[in-house]
Amino acid sequence: MKTHHALRALHGILQREMLRTLRQRARLFSAMVRPLVWLAIFAAGFRSVLGLSITPPYQTYVLYEVYVVPGLVAMMLLFHAMASSLAMVYDRELGSMRLLLTAPLPRWYLLAARLLASVIVGLPLVYLFLFVARFWDVRPPILGYVAVFPALVLSGLMLGAFGLLVSSISTQMENFAGVMNFVIFPMFFASTALYPIWRLAEAGPVLATIAAWNPFSSAVELIRFALYLRFDVVSMLVVVACLGAFFLAAVVGYDPGRGLWSRRGGEG
Repeated sequence: MKTHHALRALHGILQREMLRTLRQRARLFSAMVRPLVWLAIFAAGFRSVLGLSITPPYQTYVLYEVYVVPGLVAMMLLFHAMASSLAMVYDRELGSMRLLLTAPLPRWYLLAARLLASVIVGLPLVYLFLFVARFWDVRPPILGYVAVFPALVLSGLMLGAFGLLVSSISTQMENFAGVMNFVIFPMFFASTALYPIWRLAEAGPVLATIAAWNPFSSAVELIRFALYLRFDVVSMLVVVACLGAFFLAAVVGYDPGRGLWSRRGGEG
């Protein structure tokens, strides 16, 4: 694999992903409206009834809106990752995915390029939401917007790799839509996106344990700490490990000789 061939392939995949996203205006609109609804309605309703003690990385008591914004950012990355994976299933049914994977480049590189392109396209929406959240007095340090960038990229890649894995084992687009709901909501609600671990422990130790082992919680905490100029080593290690595991499993799943495609004759 020559460098200029790899860069041309990455540029082509990135350009295609950008054009597809820009043409799907309803998807862009919903990507912004969904977290804003949670912030404006859900968080406002819980502000008066849910007390939050000093929880790292916060050094003082904070409003619920401040706590929930990193979780909503991770939710945006999760929904974007699953929507991109749905597009992968759609491309596979049309046959264009098989054409992509038959390009004279390693399969792992093509999937990695598709994954990276999806994350790059989704990041501007995340930063737009963080800017709009300032109107709700969610104002992290200015340098936090820079420090959070690597956390957003790592978390987006991990969630995107998980979406790739799910799409590699989904046989039909209709089935994948159902799997999305089965995956997204448990990952989101059984995490630290909406409540800290100690609050979940009050509700039940089982729920707290599930949230602690949920990779989505690690993505949320990695973003939360980075946004306030702190570094969570454990969350970073979990996100990197899950990224590697999910991506390797997805590469195997998209291998016509070993994955799901071998049982379907390699057809899209």
